[in-house]
Amino acid sequence: MSERKISRRNALEAGMALGGGLGLVAAGLSPEAALAARAPSRGTLNLEDPIERTRIQAKVKGSIADETVYTFCRLHLYLYMNDGNLIPMVSMQNLNVARWKPLPNGHFAGTVHEVGVYTKFDTDELIDVWENPVTGEKREIWQFVGGPLSVELGPDGIVTGPEATLKPKSMRVDVIGDMVVVPNGSAFSFPNPFKPDKWPREAGGPTFFWDSHYYFAAKLADVLDPKQTSVPAAVQFQNLVSFHPWLGMGPRPGRTYGKGLGAKMKSLDGIPAGARTALEKRAPEIFDLGNWKAPRNDFAEYMEKRKPC
Repeated sequence: MSERKISRRNALEAGMALGGGLGLVAAGLSPEAALAARAPSRGTLNLEDPIERTRIQAKVKGSIADETVYTFCRLHLYLYMNDGNLIPMVSMQNLNVARWKPLPNGHFAGTVHEVGVYTKFDTDELIDVWENPVTGEKREIWQFVGGPLSVELGPDGIVTGPEATLKPKSMRVDVIGDMVVVPNGSAFSFPNPFKPDKWPREAGGPTFFWDSHYYFAAKLADVLDPKQTSVPAAVQFQNLVSFHPWLGMGPRPGRTYGKGLGAKMKSLDGIPAGARTALEKRAPEIFDLGNWKAPRNDFAEYMEKRKPC
């Protein structure tokens, strides 16, 4: 990467943003030299320093302060039958609300609540019944809900609680142009609680697989800004997941493929109007977390409230 031309003032501010820059200046180095010493590998960012890298990831994915951040994504879902092209299925209006705080050990912790409501593919039109294009069966929609989930971000990556279906492994943070890209990958599996003898249409294989790959992308200037504890970021992810019981796919081979597009924001005001209306109608609990006391899990609730069909 070519070196950026920076003014003396910008170099000093960048050093302050990353912490330690002023100490190097006080030691007798010029602001430009202090910046170079603090960030030798990526121009204005030192991505080799695990402490700084942790703060960068926290600012982009969540926050380095005690505050709540919001991530909204439109997730477009497809059926993949291990052959042929993807089959458009439904879309999900997904909202993640996370309360972050710094920890004494230098890590950052988040408490996450998340919901997703299904709509007609690539629209905001709510649906209660979906016709499976593979089986021809009409299936009653089952909304997604999960939380509270625990997340801790440190120099060794992200650790999620036992209740989470996302077990992310950090990939290298990169600066591309004027953007900071923070990617992750997750490969997770667990014993399928649905058994074919009791749930013939809902149960798949003995193991449920959940692969997710995603990234956050934020402006470099925002990440360097010492006044910002949480920066706006674009979000994109793909997942490849065993068929959820509500789809009624039974033992058929294949998975659902999801493509999510969205953004991390500081306010609920950024949610598109149509999606906000859909979420308020089908998942109002996400807007009233003070009354969301008990843990929620869509798998367990499906098994409890639905009968095999």
